[in-house]
Amino acid sequence: MTNSVPRPVRRKAVLAASIGNFIEWFEFGLYGFFAAAIAANFFPGSNSLIATFAAFGVSFVLRPLGALIFGHYGDRMGRRTTLSISIIGMSVATFIIGLLPTYDGIGLAAPILLVIARVVQGFSAGGEFGGATAFMVEYAPRNRRTFYGSWQMFTQYAATLVATVIGALLSLALTPEALTEWGWRIPFLITLPLGAIGLYLRLKLDETPEFQAESAEDSGAPLLITLREHWPNVLKVIGLIISGTTCTYMVQAFWPAFLVKNLHIPQVDMFSAMLVGIAALLLTCPAWALLADRIGRRKPFLIATPLALMALAVPMYQLILSGEFALITLAYVLLGLLMAPSLAAISTAIAEAFPTKVRYSGLSLAYSAAVSIFGGSTPLILSTLVESTGNPMAPAYYLIGVAAVSVLSAVLLADTARAPAPVEAVPA
Repeated sequence: MTNSVPRPVRRKAVLAASIGNFIEWFEFGLYGFFAAAIAANFFPGSNSLIATFAAFGVSFVLRPLGALIFGHYGDRMGRRTTLSISIIGMSVATFIIGLLPTYDGIGLAAPILLVIARVVQGFSAGGEFGGATAFMVEYAPRNRRTFYGSWQMFTQYAATLVATVIGALLSLALTPEALTEWGWRIPFLITLPLGAIGLYLRLKLDETPEFQAESAEDSGAPLLITLREHWPNVLKVIGLIISGTTCTYMVQAFWPAFLVKNLHIPQVDMFSAMLVGIAALLLTCPAWALLADRIGRRKPFLIATPLALMALAVPMYQLILSGEFALITLAYVLLGLLMAPSLAAISTAIAEAFPTKVRYSGLSLAYSAAVSIFGGSTPLILSTLVESTGNPMAPAYYLIGVAAVSVLSAVLLADTARAPAPVEAVPA
């Protein structure tokens, strides 16, 4: 049983799974925060911001393919080795972005190389969420599965928090010209040593007890089994994820660029407001996870967040459009507090929607589809909505729509918190 796994080993498993997730979202946060600088360096012209977000979104085209390949091998060969390959691809691709020459230096080749690096990063990231979530949940003691799974989402926003702090410090230490010219590159270069640490940690761990118990059986083609037997849960998980995914990319990519470019908010103010909002989310997320484990139910947490988003999306956007630092900070805090209940419970809930033998494939397929359609494209969709309609409130209405889908999906998804414990191998 997982309860017989020593606590230091379980903690090491959470850390090993988290660090790849950290790199993935650290890069996403950096790209959004420094979108204006990336636009100036790689996409000169009047529509530079839209081109920058298009490059951000195109990397998600290969993310589902990465999810399918990594998911297949993760369910057949094991989570540990597959996750090790994923973290290498993500960290190297992100590191390369920090080294790329600009459009002024090599012309059209600069944005092309940027897109290639983003595609490699997206392909590798396609295998990260499903494997890392399965790793955390399958190593968790039965009465703490929600808490362990919550570290997946906690790490995403912790990465954003660290990226925000770095962005704020660089904005304070450098002139706007220096930040645009070379300062934005510094945090991208940090990802390579982080990737090396993550690779070492992952290779030092055994496979999860649940996977060891299942691996003796030939499960066939995991993807085909997922599509044939578990497609209703794939659709429910996609619907459940899309509101949180939209919020995440809105906070990390669209709002920073919109505030700086359209509302002319100083970058340091934007970073500071985001920092406070993410801190509010991080402080409350673990508490919601512990409560979910204590009461043995997750569905109320999954329903509460999208319902609240539907009710408060318009007032929240009115705060953002005020252009006042205090009100913008309040909007960030409000969104962080609204997202925390769902983020605390969602990773474990969707992991348990699939049996162990196809969990990596099911999670990777559903998550990559949701993120590819509603995540990477979110900044581009929201920017286009504002440009085409001339209505800065259009993103709020879009958020209400995706939140409604998540409410329906949360109602339909079974709550497995009280289901019997899975079969597990006894660790040596």
